[in-house]
Amino acid sequence: MLTRRSLRDSVLGVLMLAGAIGAGVGLAVAMLHETVVWTQSFVFSVAHGQDLGEAALSDPWRTLLVPAVGGLLLGVMVKLVRRWRSNDIVDPVEANALYGGKMSLIDSLRLTLATLLSNGSGASVGMEAAYTQAGAGIASTLGQKLHLRRADLRTLVGCGAAAAISAAYGAPLAGAFYAFELVMGGYTIATLAPIGAASVAAVAVAHWLTDPSPALFFGRPVAVEGWDYVACGVLGFLAGWLSILAMQAVTVAERGFRALPIPVWARPALGGLALGALALAVPQVLGAGPGADPSQLARGLEAMAVLLVAKIVASALSLGSGFRGGLFSASLLLGGLFGGLAYGVVELLVPGLGLDRMLLVLAGMGAVAAGIIGAPVTMVLLVLEATQDFWAASGVLIGVVVSTTVVRQAFGYSFATWRFHLRGVPIRGAYDVGWVSELTAMRLMRGDVKTILTTQTLDTLRRLHPLGAAKTVFAVEPDGSYAGIIDMGAVHDPSLGDEDAKTPVGELAKHADDFLRPGDDVRSVLQRFCSAEVEALPVVTSPTDRRIVGYVTEAYALRRYSQELERQRGEELGERSLYGRD
Repeated sequence: MLTRRSLRDSVLGVLMLAGAIGAGVGLAVAMLHETVVWTQSFVFSVAHGQDLGEAALSDPWRTLLVPAVGGLLLGVMVKLVRRWRSNDIVDPVEANALYGGKMSLIDSLRLTLATLLSNGSGASVGMEAAYTQAGAGIASTLGQKLHLRRADLRTLVGCGAAAAISAAYGAPLAGAFYAFELVMGGYTIATLAPIGAASVAAVAVAHWLTDPSPALFFGRPVAVEGWDYVACGVLGFLAGWLSILAMQAVTVAERGFRALPIPVWARPALGGLALGALALAVPQVLGAGPGADPSQLARGLEAMAVLLVAKIVASALSLGSGFRGGLFSASLLLGGLFGGLAYGVVELLVPGLGLDRMLLVLAGMGAVAAGIIGAPVTMVLLVLEATQDFWAASGVLIGVVVSTTVVRQAFGYSFATWRFHLRGVPIRGAYDVGWVSELTAMRLMRGDVKTILTTQTLDTLRRLHPLGAAKTVFAVEPDGSYAGIIDMGAVHDPSLGDEDAKTPVGELAKHADDFLRPGDDVRSVLQRFCSAEVEALPVVTSPTDRRIVGYVTEAYALRRYSQELERQRGEELGERSLYGRD
């Protein structure tokens, strides 16, 4: 209990916990990376440590069948697990947006294992989804065990995700801003220290265990001069449309597999078989594709164009058929190829322009990845940390800004938020909107409801509730269902005579169709008050069985809504709210 209180009340305690989580996640990422490397080297018979997209695959049968067998194993595993846990897996973005940072460790391990199997069998997906899910799941579970406040729990989820990306790429700044942009929904002073500590600790542990090399390292600085800035801007514009194409290709493939008359568990096997057939012609489509390297960029324009199209198709086949993973690594490869291809086309059409090929490659990587992933600052920092070249980062910044603007205006989603949209999840990012859905009419209502039967008379109502004893009374039918609101001011109107005293109160009831349901969130409650123009509304069990279980006043709903908004503002400023919720 002392430890819990110390963490709940101490910024330093949360900071130390974040560093410990970062170290643990760095260890987990290193172990997962080594497991994938070992699995791919075993099933595809390639040298240990060699990237699958760069290896020379000598056995065509392995190339064709391994993805199909892996897809079959994945489909069967998912089918069996769903009998035990049929719920959808909540990822870090969704958890921080809707559930106050609460994630299930078991479900996180489910996704991690599925992604590990997908990537190990050669599917064209990245491991970053598994890394971030595992890291955020570990952090969230630990935070829930310690009963941390909502804001601190959301921060720990960001720490887990930041540590995962930092460890995977050896880039603490990129990992930290990945958390800020995608998992936290914004940068605040309160979250800077813990997320930074987690990122640095994760990189330190990962370097100690595996000594990863940056995925974007080219070994020489780039030259950025006059036309290079214009070229980066044009490249960013085109990269935005390529990003949209890649995201839409996944959706088209998913719809195509759903239309096939085969069971759900068999779709990954069919997708794996199609992927293996594609890999027979273009072996580089297998695996995550950590980024375009100089050997891939030296293949010539036709070879790069073929690989670019094939990688988009391979990623669409993989994700559309049911393989688990993300497009982080694939987007870097697509962007690098696109940048190299753009440089070759410019040299053909306008020779001697003097553009730097490596600059366009890096700008293409950042622009396409930012458009797909939706994290522009992350991609700029990733290039900066990987190349240690400030001028390269400045060129990438131009491409990233233009690309994300195109995607936002023309499409409106990143890959993660687009998937949420297809699933019907009402979020556009990790901004904390969960408190709105949690602050329901059930939590706002009072139970001391004053009711009267519609068949009783006005005189009876006056005796039961004298002047000043009640402001609002709800009329109910003999079966207990809600019939309307009675204004007690009108009931005690002195102008009413003795004949009016015998009037059934049901004739005075108004707003019979205005009521709240227990699950209505606070915004819906306030909208209903605005339309009904009353001071109190009843909470009924359901629209059909309209039994009253409580009532909500407009004044109290407004006060609680204002308190929650103030608490949110306090969290952004790094302050502890006086009425913050756990």
